[in-house]
Amino acid sequence: MGEAEAEAGRRAATEARDRIRFEEDALEFADQVYRVARRLVSSREEAEDLVQDTYARAFRSWRSFTPGTNMRAWLLRILTNLNLDRGRKVQRTPDLQPLEEGDYYLANKLAASSGEQELEHDRVVERLSQDGVVNALSALPHDFRDVVVLVDIGEFSYADAAQILDVPIGTVMSRLHRGRRILKHTLAEESLG
Repeated sequence: MGEAEAEAGRRAATEARDRIRFEEDALEFADQVYRVARRLVSSREEAEDLVQDTYARAFRSWRSFTPGTNMRAWLLRILTNLNLDRGRKVQRTPDLQPLEEGDYYLANKLAASSGEQELEHDRVVERLSQDGVVNALSALPHDFRDVVVLVDIGEFSYADAAQILDVPIGTVMSRLHRGRRILKHTLAEESLG
């Protein structure tokens, strides 16, 4: 075997080790990526699909990741970009999905509050269930939801969120403020329902 062939073999072995290390490192963030995905979309199935697409794209593009940089931010940037693409696609196509329990929200809300004049604190807390928060979050426009999910749920700094979303920090702060305000209003209406 010649020197060139031996060098090519060593390079291939090194690349294979690097790819395996990359995949193992990336998969350590799977739970965090799923948690963020779950907050970005309305169903578990969509979140699972989004995570699967995120990892498929990450594994295809593994050479573009710079070792030593923030892999979690890199993965979540892929996730948010895929979610934005999905949102644009959904806007261009009619909604043909079957109705789910969440689609009967208004009817359920009216039925639950009929005849009630005053809500006790416990009833308000009970009404602000996780599903209610998820519904309110999924009703936020994409730009605001992405920032709220990354900063408030994903616990990213403003700088990390700005890097993931590829926007200035001031935009992150502005969207976060407006997104929180919309959420607060939506949840207040729900609790009074």
